[in-house]
Amino acid sequence: MAMTATVTFRTTPELKSRMDFLAKETHRPTSFYYNLLLEDYLEDLEDIYLSEKILEDIKSGKEKPIPAEEVFAKAGL
Repeated sequence: MAMTATVTFRTTPELKSRMDFLAKETHRPTSFYYNLLLEDYLEDLEDIYLSEKILEDIKSGKEKPIPAEEVFAKAGL
């Protein structure tokens, strides 16, 4: 059996109702769809929000940008 963890979060009654309806109509647990959403969109959210954080750090001087030429050179391109 795969390892699992329990997560609790708040959402709107409308979203919960929609998820419950989908689960009922398709005979799947709501956890199936919550996990599917996380698998499909978590990487995108990480890219967006972590990139914004790095940009803020660069603007505030906490982090220095790396020139593209240096990145390409280190990658052997």
